[in-house]
Amino acid sequence: MIRGVVVTIDGPAGTGKSSAAAALALRIGFEMLDTGAMYRAVALLAVEHGVDPSDEFGLARIMDRAAIVVDFTSRPPVVRIGDRDVSREVRSAAVTTIVSQIASHHEVRSRLVQAQRMLAETHPRLVTEGRDQGTIVFPDAAVRVWLDARAEVRARRRADELRARGIEANDADVLREILARDDSDRGRSEGPLAQPAGAVVVDTSDMSFDQVVDALVRVVADRTRETGADCHCGGCA
Repeated sequence: MIRGVVVTIDGPAGTGKSSAAAALALRIGFEMLDTGAMYRAVALLAVEHGVDPSDEFGLARIMDRAAIVVDFTSRPPVVRIGDRDVSREVRSAAVTTIVSQIASHHEVRSRLVQAQRMLAETHPRLVTEGRDQGTIVFPDAAVRVWLDARAEVRARRRADELRARGIEANDADVLREILARDDSDRGRSEGPLAQPAGAVVVDTSDMSFDQVVDALVRVVADRTRETGADCHCGGCA
């Protein structure tokens, strides 16, 4: 049973979950957990230690020797391996290429699911985003959201983001990558991408970022009022 209030935000790649979750957490005075960054930290460990991303038990061994830490003293929180801030490194192309495969392994997921549940115990007013938060990690969360958008919209946003970082991107190529990622995430046996039972659907296809955050604030307010959860968040008033 979760102590406190957890807000889960799940959805496919490219819906803006991380940015929306961070903004929502700021608005309502909650902590924010980017679970994707934790999987990326494992992928970074694999790159740095030369572990094949298909080697499930090799990955488990390096996870058991390393400390993947979420530092909530930063805004937004940063991911550390030991004392080292790896927030930028986990966004590298080398990590992005293998993180989906890394996340498909039971030994990896079981360790990170346990870590995420422990974080909810120590940070009981939490917005957490990912692809299995409302289905596997926190199925009894007070507020469960499914953030979605049309594939072509997600691809355009991703291509624009890459170009803004000075990386050449072709919309059609990015769309193919998005669709392939959707198929991979939905088809994996461990923590497959799925809409959580009872989740509120927020389709961001035709919404501005501010509209998305406003909609999420309303969802939190409505759901905590319905369930009687003790939100204590000024943004929900």
